[in-house]
Amino acid sequence: MHKSEFVPFRDRKEAGERLAKDLVGMKLQDPIVLAIPRGGVVVGVELARALGAELDVVVSRKLRVPYQTELAFGALGEDDALVLDHHLIEKVGLSSTQIQQEQDYQREQILQRVARFRGDKPAVELANRSVIVTDDGIATGSTMLAALKTLRTKEPLELIVAVPVAPKHQLELIARHCDRIVCLYAPEDFMAVGQFYESFEPIEDQQVEQLMGE
Repeated sequence: MHKSEFVPFRDRKEAGERLAKDLVGMKLQDPIVLAIPRGGVVVGVELARALGAELDVVVSRKLRVPYQTELAFGALGEDDALVLDHHLIEKVGLSSTQIQQEQDYQREQILQRVARFRGDKPAVELANRSVIVTDDGIATGSTMLAALKTLRTKEPLELIVAVPVAPKHQLELIARHCDRIVCLYAPEDFMAVGQFYESFEPIEDQQVEQLMGE
């Protein structure tokens, strides 16, 4: 579900608080919140607090075009879950070698972040649970899709995507890969997640570790 009226989010914390209001009261079974680092963890903390739920991370990373790193040709998730934009790959003329090199690099980044944010703890059991996947927003949707692809194999009772903001057309795609969507604002006109926040400062790894520790 998503709403058309919108007041900009003050910051990620406030976005999480507003999002939590739409989740509280929802019928959930042994819920767990899985946040996509880094910005998603700030939102995830607020959801977990409001629901009295467990919090963990699910790490997925954009696969970047080598000479245009703001442009993503897909995403890689934990357990090598892969999402590729074949149209873009063809359009920019990426070779199989370039694709593989970026996958190898991001796989290493994922392993490092899982070790850093989850520590020695094993991944949480998800079978037969309501799993809420969150981020501070969705732009291309590739990192969320890679996360959902990873999580579906863990046999959750249901996969719920909960985000403050996402472009309407991406929600329609993501809806095919989850059971429910909670999104506060789904505009047709969308350039970047940060445009819907008054404050959208970069989140550092240390902040994520601190939040997860709390």
